Amino acid sequence: MKITILQTDIIWGCPEENICHVEALIDASTKSDLYVLPEMWDTGFTTAPQGIAADEQTSAALRWMRTTAAHRQCAICGSLAVKATNGMYRNRHYFIAPGYETWYDKHHLFSPGGEDKHFVSGAMPVVATWRGVRWLLLTCYDLRFPVFSRYGHAGEYDVIVCVANWPQKRQRVWEVLTHARAVENQCYIVAVNRCGNDPACHYAGGSLVADPTGKTLVLCGEREESATINLDMNKLAEMRQHFKVLDDRDVILSPYPTV
Repeated sequence: MKITILQTDIIWGCPEENICHVEALIDASTKSDLYVLPEMWDTGFTTAPQGIAADEQTSAALRWMRTTAAHRQCAICGSLAVKATNGMYRNRHYFIAPGYETWYDKHHLFSPGGEDKHFVSGAMPVVATWRGVRWLLLTCYDLRFPVFSRYGHAGEYDVIVCVANWPQKRQRVWEVLTHARAVENQCYIVAVNRCGNDPACHYAGGSLVADPTGKTLVLCGEREESATINLDMNKLAEMRQHFKVLDDRDVILSPYPTV
């Protein structure tokens, strides 16, 4: 399974420019099964979506994701700030592929920054399935809550895909938590952060892919870049079979329903 991570320097509040920029990055990258974009990749992270978030029915970024996935015969994921059909604002992590679409609404809204004041949180984890691989969708602050993403009660999955706008001042926490989630759930993690600046923060990138042992397979620097890697699903299956750390008793103790 070939994955390309796209660590972008998001232009604040300019969806059309960000769409063109991302398209150019994909054109310049290796052909992949899945392209992963950061959190709110078309606008930058906002806690006040009025005037910035697009209506889900008319979102240019969402339309581009669908068109590009169909044209390139690939999957694309990343989150967008959208106004849903019920009029509520959502930080919605889309996973879109030809003939397949699902999404996850960020459950742990970043209350220290006021995200919970205008966005509505999702209820439970979501696992997407694409080309035989199961992907648990997480968004940024979710990384801090291990029980929510625990393998089994969050759904059986092979890869955690976390998209983020994680600021440089907490970069060490990003590094620790991404690897911890991979090790404790015996899975790969694909974690894509942004770089550059918005009106509130500086972002130092550090997008990465790590394996179930916590070994970093890909690590981006502080600037905009893309990176491609093949994830070995056979190796993952062998590891889970021969060195089991996933315990069914954890599922029974979980407060979260299985998806």
